[in-house]
Amino acid sequence: MKLISWNVNGLRACLGKGFLDFFKEADADIFCVQETKMQEGQADIETNGYYQYWHSAQKKGYSGTAVFTKEKPLHVQYGINGKHDDEGRVMTLEFDRFYLVNCYTPNAQQELARLPYRMEFEDDFRSYLSSLSKPVILCGDLNVAHQEIDLKNPKTNRGNPGFSDEERNKMTELLSAGFSDTFRSLYPDKTDAYSWWSYRFQARAKNIGWRIDYFIVSEALMPSVSDSVIYPEVLGSDHCPVGLLINF
Repeated sequence: MKLISWNVNGLRACLGKGFLDFFKEADADIFCVQETKMQEGQADIETNGYYQYWHSAQKKGYSGTAVFTKEKPLHVQYGINGKHDDEGRVMTLEFDRFYLVNCYTPNAQQELARLPYRMEFEDDFRSYLSSLSKPVILCGDLNVAHQEIDLKNPKTNRGNPGFSDEERNKMTELLSAGFSDTFRSLYPDKTDAYSWWSYRFQARAKNIGWRIDYFIVSEALMPSVSDSVIYPEVLGSDHCPVGLLINF
């Protein structure tokens, strides 16, 4: 099974930058999108052979997630048990053998202005994942570089949004609750592997980036994971897609 996750930073804009070309080339079984910045039906997206599910923010042009899947899920849940629902950040699709969770974690914002809310979201989200009755595949833009190896300039970014001690500790707590970061589990020492680059200072051309997009799985699924992939050559957003290959 092949899964793809991509923060498109505005799906309507990304459609004009080759989104469908990559979508068709990838031919994923499940394709997850974050930061759609749109409501369902605001763009004509031809995804023949896929079921589409959307979770849009109440505020138009903001946040939002979507999932395109070849296999129809048994059930789809939006949000976290009635919490954190209005920004369209979490979708859960139940399949026979696993839950697929697509997440766009809130950004802590400049000067960590939204850090208290981020901490509340993290605790509720971790509790929710742990409550699911089947193994979990979590993907999305989780807005944190967990370790120093996961960004180009850790020393100068210490304490900044996405690399604060508080956010990094929450990722550690999540992984300690029975989950594995698939990419870092397979490639513990791989450097210069990033999924997001600032639009400023030619950061992408210089590969001055951060790895903040993940596929995280229940530890029970890790032996079935054959690869965890980053696609830095794919343009269209300030993020690039990431992928997971898993054999059930």
